[in-house]
Amino acid sequence: MAFEYLDSIADAAIRASGETLSEAFCEAARAMFNLMVDIDSVEPKEEAEVRVSARTPDLLLVEWLGQLLSLKDLRGLIFSQFSASIEQQYDSVVLIGSARGEPIDRSRHELRSEVKGVTYSGLRVRKENDLFSVECVLDV
Repeated sequence: MAFEYLDSIADAAIRASGETLSEAFCEAARAMFNLMVDIDSVEPKEEAEVRVSARTPDLLLVEWLGQLLSLKDLRGLIFSQFSASIEQQYDSVVLIGSARGEPIDRSRHELRSEVKGVTYSGLRVRKENDLFSVECVLDV
């Protein structure tokens, strides 16, 4: 008997980094939305505010990206710019941020893969050599 590992078209792994944890989270959001559409074609016309919390930074990443996906679906917006402030508050890590973008316009936005959700697979948040790095797997 034998086995092998196959690439899966159902998942996409992302890694993002920044000088701060907030910057790394914003870069992860950019990576996720760039899987769906060329974010350079998305104008920051509308803003959506986001507030999420979790017990740990890695779980906070899942909450942040998941909330952004929910806003995309509920408001029909695609986002290209992100801001976030992350703080420890008692036994939780809290992110207060925003996403800016515009309604999806199929005549201007080349739609790519649809991201259905954020998984806990490959979830990682760490600091290396003065840079914060975050990783996760997205269900596409």
